[in-house]
Order: sequence, then C-alpha cells, then structure tokens
Amino acid sequence: MTFDNSKTIISVRIKLFAATVLFLVYVGLVYAAKLIKFPFLGMSDTVWTVILVALWLIIAFYPMILNYQFVFFSDEGEKLVFRYFTSGIVSGKKNSVEINKRDFAGYQTESRFLGLVKNIILLQKIGLGVAKYPPVWISALSKEQRSKLFTSLNTFAPKA
Repeated sequence: MTFDNSKTIISVRIKLFAATVLFLVYVGLVYAAKLIKFPFLGMSDTVWTVILVALWLIIAFYPMILNYQFVFFSDEGEKLVFRYFTSGIVSGKKNSVEINKRDFAGYQTESRFLGLVKNIILLQKIGLGVAKYPPVWISALSKEQRSKLFTSLNTFAPKA
C-alpha cells in the first residue's frame, strides 16, 4: 500500500495564495485607488484591515502551528518507507525513513492541542536495543489515511 497527502498540502497552499491575493486586492482598492468608501458596515478602514490581517495570519500560520507535513508512506517491498517534509510558509528539510520490515520494532503516537496535532515515532531494532526516529507529524493526514497507516504498521509491529 502506498499513499501520500499531497492533495491536502496543495489545498493548504492554494488557500494561502488566494488569501494573499484577496488581501492585496483589498489593500489596492482601499489605500491605493481609494475606491471603497468607509465606514463600510459601520466599521472604518483600519478595523477592516486589522480583521483581514488577522484572518490572513490565521490562514498562513495554521499549518505551521498544527505541524502539517507532506507525508508519503509505502509498505511495498522489504521496507517501510516514510518520506516527509514540513509544509508551511517556509518548507522544511526533506526527510526519509526506511526500515526493514523484520527490524521494525513498533511505533508510538502522541497528540497535543485537543488531538489536533498528532505525530508518530517509529522504532527500529538495532543490535540489542531499539532506536527511535524523530517524530513524523501526521496532523495533515485524513482519518482514512491515518487508519490505513496504523493498520499497516500494526501488521508489521512485533506482537507483545
């Protein structure tokens, strides 16, 4: 099984782009061209600008606060493969984790902020011990994708 959450990440980027364009059009119409007359709906241009800036900041930083990452997962072949990177205003370093299925020691999950921010920590058998990989943030995965991921990982995790 192979999947990724590219549609979610692309959707987030399109929303940020659209919000940026709309905000710039607003600034152009209000401050440069002076085509919109205030008070509009009983609020001044300053109030509207503050509201729109706040909305833009929420749209821009929401993926960063929730640690949205592009995640590719594959369990085909002899290895479990995770490829991931942070997707926000500034993309992060691209990472890849490949674990032989026979060396897979399980996983741990964590969630914060009322379950909105979720991550998974992969474990691998190394010699006599177990190594932990840095967390892979799975907040941007859909419920269906998370379900598929956990089902697959449970298939290969050692039975306790």
